[in-house]
Amino acid sequence: MREASARARLFMAALSVLVGLFLLIAAPWIAQVSLERVIAALLEVIQDRPQFESGIKLFTFFYPLWRALGFVAGVALLAGALPMARGEEWTYPVALVATAMPAIGGMFMFLPYISWVGGFPLPMVISWVGLAGFWGVLLLRKSDWKEKAVKFAVFTFLGMLATHSFTLGIGSQRMLATRPLKPLYDGLEWWILTVVGEVDWIATVMLIVAIPLLALRKRSGWWLAMIASLSVFLVDAPTQIVRTKTFDYLYGAILAAASLLFLMLPSFKRTLVGEHEPELPEG
Repeated sequence: MREASARARLFMAALSVLVGLFLLIAAPWIAQVSLERVIAALLEVIQDRPQFESGIKLFTFFYPLWRALGFVAGVALLAGALPMARGEEWTYPVALVATAMPAIGGMFMFLPYISWVGGFPLPMVISWVGLAGFWGVLLLRKSDWKEKAVKFAVFTFLGMLATHSFTLGIGSQRMLATRPLKPLYDGLEWWILTVVGEVDWIATVMLIVAIPLLALRKRSGWWLAMIASLSVFLVDAPTQIVRTKTFDYLYGAILAAASLLFLMLPSFKRTLVGEHEPELPEG
């Protein structure tokens, strides 16, 4: 963490401890309460709208999965706090991806909650804490305001795209599980769901992996983010044309287009990865 003052490193370490403790103590309880409320609400909904029954199985699996990812991220933040205070460089990308987990997972858990339960968005607390840690680690590094603005925009949009893409994958699986002619597919509007969901999930993984690589200014991280964003755009845009009952795929295509724009702007690219990485010597 050479690009941060001793005071900033100490603050980031303290922030990592606070977020880490939250992920180990409070977040598991919030996730469980949220899950039970969502399931209870869906049990009532499916009495009249059985097409939403598949949501129960999906949320029963993915809420605990994101809770587990957040728990491990909390352990990583606690383990890296002291090395971060000492200035060890490896802690920067680790802290970024670790805080991204609750930011993304909390936002995913928020969407079913606000749709079926309503009221105060309990899972958003997880996302807010994750974002506080993510932005704190990102912005406390020593750099000018232009570099901070570029990184804030790029990393935030990549996280938003990852969240939205993962959620679209869940929606695709939910609809496929209760399609009218199951196990057959009734035309293009159902076929395309077998493409968009999996592509969006693959892109989600690529975007998460890209975050620590971009933090290290690796061109591999830039390429991963580019390929993932382009994949989302190329699959969400036609899906929106085929399935017009919701604008969710349009939002995904817009997020992907914005991410592509940020990544491709020459000034942004120079800020993220520099002109080029040094070539390895031959032999």
